Amino acid sequence: MPWSNQNGGGGPWGGGGGGGGGPKPGPWGQGPNRPRGGGGGRNGGPPDLEDIFRRGQDQLKNVVPGGINGGVFVIIGLIVIGFLLMNSIYTVQPDERGVEMRFGKPKEEISMPGLHFHFWPFETVEIVKVTEQQLNIGGRANSSQAGAGLMLSGDQNIVNVQFSVLFSVTDPKSYLFNVEEPANTLQQVSESAMREVVGRRPAQDIFRDNRQAIAADVKSTIQATMDAYGAGISVNTVAIEDAAPPREVADAFDEVQRAEQDEDRFVEEANQYANQVLGRARGQAAQNREEAAAYKDRVVKEAQGEAQRFVSVYQEYEKAPDVTRRRLYIETMQDVLGRSKKIILDDRNGQGVLPYLPLNEIARPQPAQTGGAQ
Repeated sequence: MPWSNQNGGGGPWGGGGGGGGGPKPGPWGQGPNRPRGGGGGRNGGPPDLEDIFRRGQDQLKNVVPGGINGGVFVIIGLIVIGFLLMNSIYTVQPDERGVEMRFGKPKEEISMPGLHFHFWPFETVEIVKVTEQQLNIGGRANSSQAGAGLMLSGDQNIVNVQFSVLFSVTDPKSYLFNVEEPANTLQQVSESAMREVVGRRPAQDIFRDNRQAIAADVKSTIQATMDAYGAGISVNTVAIEDAAPPREVADAFDEVQRAEQDEDRFVEEANQYANQVLGRARGQAAQNREEAAAYKDRVVKEAQGEAQRFVSVYQEYEKAPDVTRRRLYIETMQDVLGRSKKIILDDRNGQGVLPYLPLNEIARPQPAQTGGAQ
């Protein structure tokens, strides 16, 4: 054969054949005809799987009492114990509370934050988050809750209200066992309360005028309802985030808003004009009152002066009645005749001659003449 010539007549591993040179190492350091169980792989050959398996069995017998057959039960027991311990120990985080149940009945004590132990599977535990949580209700037109915010106001307008409810769990046991789905129940109660409050008020209140009062009414209604259910929930805040008309009628509402703004502007302008007119009227009234008061004072003073003059004339009349009477007559006639138009004809001159009366000249105003009667 070909390898016989090259290896001195030996086999492919250099052993055997008619050559007297002794066995030569094969490809793995020795010939394939090594004794069984002679420590394969010591000289760089492939490992013997049977040898490795046999050594593992021997070591297992030394570790596990009773050998391989009795050690199986011990291993199974250890696995079961480890599984029970894993399920019996639980951890409660700082923002959580635990409620242990024995055969489905809750215990009285509440598990506070930390590491706890219970006898599983006879006892189980429910973990509840007790810190403040937020529940969003209503949404935009493209959200899944778009229809939840559509509500009918007291003046028959449709508004889309988006609000949030901040709540915390005060009684974990009531939260778990008095209501089947507390979060869904809270959402339904919140929607119902908001619809009730909005339905009693005009749309303008929810838009901008009185949101805080509406949120306070909704919060009290939600809290009263959840207390009646015994849900163990405390409602901290109700915040109205947005309130707008539906998209289909948004343009009409914008027109109404602009009309209301124009109305407010017109009313303001009217008030300004009224204030101006009222101010002028009050000023004119004050002026008239002052003039009337001045006229009153003047008339009273004149009357008092005339009365005083009359009294003084009367006193003089009592002293000299004839002289005073004649003087009064002359002064009166002077006053009367001085204001009248008159023509005096002297019949002693021009007898037999017809006097000429210039009637046109008579109508003209004559210069005032003064003089005392003799």
